[in-house]
Amino acid sequence: MKQIVLRFGLLAVALMVLMQISKYSLVTRDLSNEILTALIAVLLIGFGLLIGRILKRQKAMEVKLLNEKKARELELSRRECEVLLEMVNGKSNREIAETLFISESTVKTHVSNLLVKLQAKRRTEAINNARNLGLI
Repeated sequence: MKQIVLRFGLLAVALMVLMQISKYSLVTRDLSNEILTALIAVLLIGFGLLIGRILKRQKAMEVKLLNEKKARELELSRRECEVLLEMVNGKSNREIAETLFISESTVKTHVSNLLVKLQAKRRTEAINNARNLGLI
């Protein structure tokens, strides 16, 4: 989450710099600054498209890690599946909450539901049971 805020903050600063350059070029009537501004804008658009493609690819990879048919058999909700995948990646409740944009208490509720549905007492046992069942 902090990385996303930082990236958008940097993009906002870059846009402010571009606006200042544009204002200066209007006063001096020098078009070389306008050309530079356009090139920087094109680079920023390309950067945004690249980040979007990377994030989309990561989301697609996460979906493939879960056996959806088995998840339906175990009556796991979509959110419980997402929490399980984050648990497999070794994330804590706080990290899972930040990743999925939900509260930490909600994560705890999903984890406890997963423990019941996977017949486990601990998170590691739940992950092992999920692997043994062919869920992940």
